[in-house]
Amino acid sequence: MQVFVILPAAGLGTRMAGPQPKQFLALAGVPILVHSLGAFAAAPRVTSIYVAVRKAEMERAQAQIDEYGFAGRVHVVEGGEKRQESVANALRSLPAQPDDIVLVHDAVRPLIDVATIERTIDAVAGHGAAIVGLPAVDTIKQVERTAHGALVTATIPREFVVQAQTPQGFRYGLFARALAEATADGFVGTDEASLLERAGVPVAVVHGSPVNLKITQPGDLDLAEFYLKQRDPRS
Repeated sequence: MQVFVILPAAGLGTRMAGPQPKQFLALAGVPILVHSLGAFAAAPRVTSIYVAVRKAEMERAQAQIDEYGFAGRVHVVEGGEKRQESVANALRSLPAQPDDIVLVHDAVRPLIDVATIERTIDAVAGHGAAIVGLPAVDTIKQVERTAHGALVTATIPREFVVQAQTPQGFRYGLFARALAEATADGFVGTDEASLLERAGVPVAVVHGSPVNLKITQPGDLDLAEFYLKQRDPRS
């Protein structure tokens, strides 16, 4: 059984309001993308990693892969306008068999740890599909959007809710089928698991961590640096 990793990294990161995509911003002196690559490269069962970036960024991504010693194990593919297109492009590049495992991880979640990656692989091996999720701690309200703002329609018990993180993993055959069906129907999911859910495939949940944050706003970089220093004071 092989384990492949896809890192969609073709986003522009408009909420960061910076001159370059957020995956190339420095975190403790190292590009965010490189932190994410390093975590999966350190996972013993990961066979190879595929990074999907915009065509204009392919050369820069390859240069960073070479500079930080990932050449040969990490491959660059062209991404699409939407995340789902980027994942589909990378999936087509995989030399995978139906029972192999594919993990999809946000390139801008640089603090994912090897232990969580390994637990996700185990969960996919046992269930066919699994995501990392964080139990909700706040009260969750269902709302109706109106012209005058949101109106609460129900309170959802927290025990029924998790906040989805990544990696999200699937058997290659299941994932390829669900993605093909979604593409044929013009369905665009908010994450990869939503495609499997739509196809009727049960998805297991692996316990996540607040440290596995997604860099989306400038303040997130400061928080990520804090967590990184807690993990390694030399950072």
